[in-house]
Amino acid sequence: MRSIIIIGANGRLGAALTREYQRAFSVKAFARSQLDLGKLDQIRSTLSETEFDLLVNCAALTNVDYCESHRDEAFLINAQAARLLAEICSAKSARMIDISTDYVFDGKQNTSYIEEDPPAPLSVYAESKLAGEKEVLTVSPKNLVVRLSWVFGPDKPSFIDHIIQRARENETVTAVADKFSSPTYTVDAVNCLRLAWENDAQGILHLCNSGACSWQEWAQYAIDICRSVGIPMKAERVGALSLADMKNFVARRPAHTVLSAAKFSALTGVQPRHWREAVAEYISVHVSKK
Repeated sequence: MRSIIIIGANGRLGAALTREYQRAFSVKAFARSQLDLGKLDQIRSTLSETEFDLLVNCAALTNVDYCESHRDEAFLINAQAARLLAEICSAKSARMIDISTDYVFDGKQNTSYIEEDPPAPLSVYAESKLAGEKEVLTVSPKNLVVRLSWVFGPDKPSFIDHIIQRARENETVTAVADKFSSPTYTVDAVNCLRLAWENDAQGILHLCNSGACSWQEWAQYAIDICRSVGIPMKAERVGALSLADMKNFVARRPAHTVLSAAKFSALTGVQPRHWREAVAEYISVHVSKK
């Protein structure tokens, strides 16, 4: 592996991949302003003359509620563009990694989801991402679809950044207590992703930090860590909301999408660290310096 293309370089994962991979590889990274997946002709013209060995597609239309009323746009970016990228990779004998989501599941399963569990998307966003998975693997079963959940990291604010900010400014903070998944730290995802393709992972792979939690538990732990490292917090406790309380949600959200990384561990011999350890590092290394 010598040359890598990263699409979606201004996102949380894309920025982390770009920063880390350029230490060892020739990396060409495209932000949305440079390569818009909603413009198929631009994709063709931009990538047709570029030689590379691996393409990682981190870009997507991820606004879940927006997708509900913009179905065509969601499928264009999340499915049609993904297929075109896979076709370009195939023509160049290059590998492709497409980043997908835990939202392809309906969340009705109480146990962790493995790669072989049947998807059942609840929203247009989830439908379009699942369609993208199928397109990428139809072009070549040697491609890799990586499902992530609850991604956080230093390059773009995420759920816990917003929670921490609210807790610094308000004495009362709430979060949903009946929605569960596995947080994924971009620093860990970058390393795990490299291990995956170096071990020739193909098909579908779940990647996330170990353990599971609700949004409320994640938020409470983040606030506790902030207080322990001396970041002033007005709020001490995170109150509980239910998904049913979230009247501003347009699209349906799956309630339980904990992903199992057992396939990754069997392939690489590596067990991703617990989400609590990852959150503690993120706060002490990045949040405390802001």
